[in-house]
Amino acid sequence: MIEPSVGKLCGRPLSGADLEAIRQAIGEADPPLRAEVARRVCAALGWYDSLGRPKLMSCRVGLLRLHRAGLIALPPARNGNGNARGLVKQPVTWRAEQPVAGSVGQLGGLHLEAVADRSASRLWNGLIERWHDLGYTPLPGAQLRYRIVWDQGVLGALGFRAAAWKVAARDRWIGWERPEREAHLGRVLNNARFLILPWVQVKNLASKVLALAAERVGEDFAVRYGQRPVLLETFVETPRHQGTCYRAANWRYLGETAGRGKCDRYQRAELARKAVYVYPLAADFRRALGVAA
Repeated sequence: MIEPSVGKLCGRPLSGADLEAIRQAIGEADPPLRAEVARRVCAALGWYDSLGRPKLMSCRVGLLRLHRAGLIALPPARNGNGNARGLVKQPVTWRAEQPVAGSVGQLGGLHLEAVADRSASRLWNGLIERWHDLGYTPLPGAQLRYRIVWDQGVLGALGFRAAAWKVAARDRWIGWERPEREAHLGRVLNNARFLILPWVQVKNLASKVLALAAERVGEDFAVRYGQRPVLLETFVETPRHQGTCYRAANWRYLGETAGRGKCDRYQRAELARKAVYVYPLAADFRRALGVAA
């Protein structure tokens, strides 16, 4: 019998037999690299997305959690950047800041540019690390990242990741009980990062960007991961931010988080509370999320 705290792994059940299969995959990995372990574990546990592709990212996140809990022993991280030291920050080189002002209608060619290669990824990471309040940390699970661009350059960055596992205000509003949430959480996408560069002062830009994102994230996510999200969520730290752009873009305010975070097993509520906003991408989103009309 495994410990209750690892009875679930990244949203999927984890049995004692699964844990033994993971240990066997680690022992048989050749070459003994974490990427190879993840490939073997996905095959052993049948951990695939709806397109039949191994869910390597979720698997690697889950394996690291088991490793840190002392339940498995992963091979050393190839780049030496695993458990022993923090994330290596990648500075971004930027030309002289040129103020951008006016109204959003004056921005020619405004669009979202998907992060599709390593160079674009490094730039996105660097922008977030240098100018976002929360800095850069890897987005967990399935994700989409975009640069906000116009004819004359980059205006900011936007990132989506897998939804939060439990959010009381959200789950009540949807009408979720635990089985429905566990079965359909993959169809909710979290807007985890939103940055307008500090020298960009364009009226209504932020709400316009959110509207552009709502038009394309469903299709982009379906192409990449084989499943179309039907609801977006985000958390706004108050009173530092007021969520004005989300309200202007017709996102719905649901209440506040409990301030505990995903690792608060003892309900100490030591984190800042955040405002919860959601945006449906489909009229029948509740049905798609397993809730009867």
